[in-house]
Amino acid sequence: MDFKHVSVLLKETIDGLNINPDGIYVDGTLGGGGHAYEVCKHLSSKGRLIGIDQDSEALEAARERLSEFEDKVTMVRSNYCEIDTILKDLDIDKVDGIVLDLGVSSYQLDNLERGFSYKADAPLDMRMDTRQMITASDVVNNYSENELYRIIRDYGEDRFAKNIAKHIVMARKKKPLTTTGELSEIVKESIPMKFQAKGGHPAKKTFQAIRIEVNNELKVLKDSIDTMIEHLNPGGRICIITFHSLEDRIVKTKFRENENPCTCPPDFPVCVCGKVSKGKVITRKPIIPSEEEIVNNKRAKSSKLRIFERR
Repeated sequence: MDFKHVSVLLKETIDGLNINPDGIYVDGTLGGGGHAYEVCKHLSSKGRLIGIDQDSEALEAARERLSEFEDKVTMVRSNYCEIDTILKDLDIDKVDGIVLDLGVSSYQLDNLERGFSYKADAPLDMRMDTRQMITASDVVNNYSENELYRIIRDYGEDRFAKNIAKHIVMARKKKPLTTTGELSEIVKESIPMKFQAKGGHPAKKTFQAIRIEVNNELKVLKDSIDTMIEHLNPGGRICIITFHSLEDRIVKTKFRENENPCTCPPDFPVCVCGKVSKGKVITRKPIIPSEEEIVNNKRAKSSKLRIFERR
């Protein structure tokens, strides 16, 4: 199956990276290699790109996509939260830019047997890294009603989270839920008909919530940003594209903390905590896609790009 994935906010991200042709760049969510391809086009023979992805199929597709640049590209199967170890292993201390394009790729959604999509009946999987143990089936069948409610409410931002969690638990008492089709039907039954016509497929938010939980996406993001900023050269930039309000909030908060890490009470006349700014936020407001991009690529609709520059 072809790895089809249209990179979101591509020009804005490349512009935001402010690429140094001789620099070292990291794409922490390599996917099909869309952003990486554009970065490589801007690099000289001295430049280098490190591509990280936990999905072996994504790496295969990216290897093909980036074949013309293979002498300057290094690919690693891992999660971007391991950036510290990855760079140490490659004998690299600092880099000139980092890109993260979060969420699930079009390829993963379209590859139905991976269980990311509510559009077909497939095993409840949703793992971005197929080596990991926990799957969507474990979450759906083993989490308590309260845990399911919290996940669907917080990660799916679904107003019917309580009812969906209740219906999942009722259904699994009869038999374990094993497919995306079964889960999709249960979610549908949990949402009043008059609300089903609005805002896309009724199961969309629940599937998103379970995927975020299975892959521990928010914790990984929150725990990684400080480390990534530490690895930037002065003037180096990190560009992060989010698709979810909780992701965006984490990026916004972390960037702000790195710009102004002072923890002294506001009434102190001078700073005594000794925490020094790591750089500046380039995007006071996130960059969002143009109307034209949204028309051409529906996935772009909820995307936001934030950029931070190391001092």
